[in-house]
Amino acid sequence: MRWGGDWGKRKSVRVEEAERNLVTGGLCVRVGCEFELNCAAPTPAVVMVQPKLECGHLIVREEWKTQPSMTFRDGVDAFGNEVRRLVLPEGDVSLRYDAVLMASSEPDATDTSVGQSAPEDLPDDALLYLLPSRYCESDALADRAWELFADVQPGWSRVQAISDWVHGSINFDYGKSHPTMTAVDTFERREGVCRDFTHLAVAFCRAVNIPARYAFGYLPDIDVPPLDAPMDFCAWMEVLLEGRWWTFDPRNNQRRIAHIVIGRGRDAADVPMIMTFGKATLMRMTVWADQIE
Repeated sequence: MRWGGDWGKRKSVRVEEAERNLVTGGLCVRVGCEFELNCAAPTPAVVMVQPKLECGHLIVREEWKTQPSMTFRDGVDAFGNEVRRLVLPEGDVSLRYDAVLMASSEPDATDTSVGQSAPEDLPDDALLYLLPSRYCESDALADRAWELFADVQPGWSRVQAISDWVHGSINFDYGKSHPTMTAVDTFERREGVCRDFTHLAVAFCRAVNIPARYAFGYLPDIDVPPLDAPMDFCAWMEVLLEGRWWTFDPRNNQRRIAHIVIGRGRDAADVPMIMTFGKATLMRMTVWADQIE
């Protein structure tokens, strides 16, 4: 399907290059989303739904469609995430993004021998990811983190222990989370969604001096049984060990194929899919992420 339209396109990689990648073992994946909103008045908005271009995948094509037509401006936020800025008109609004990309067929990288750097040896730009943030109160959880994980070998083993604990201790339930739920709330209530699993794991990592950042994006069900629930955006964490950022997914707690990053930040407050500056009611949201032949 091709859309005409008013939103235009970012520059895509050449289709021949993507096809060449497929021949050497890549996977073809279709991702996207559609939002239906109702705005009480013209409402400025920032939309973050495009896969990050430097994250190991190749965009074959991507297209946007809005109803009604509206102008936009593309930009990059303080964390290097690509965003689209526009003013939503009063009334009913539809925003749709659809892309085909080539992703690696390999699961998330693994090195169980990797160690943990001392805080004084971390790069300057990593220190931000040791600090408490709005949804990741690592200071409030520090005592519990050290009680739970102090005896685990620093590095990969400690991060895996944190992911194991969160995965095994928190009950996944769409109906039990809310937009302002924090890591402390999740720890006390022992329930939440992938966003909450990630916030708690990030807070634990920071509390034991492991830089950790929040990531979200698309995660197709490749080589795993599909969940008995509608497709949604997925959240996971990235931790810095020996100079490299590694992916850990406490919700699923396994090395998955095609964690397709949209945005990264300190926590979910930094990477909203849609941030509006005025009253805009979300009426419906649909997300897709599927391997295609």
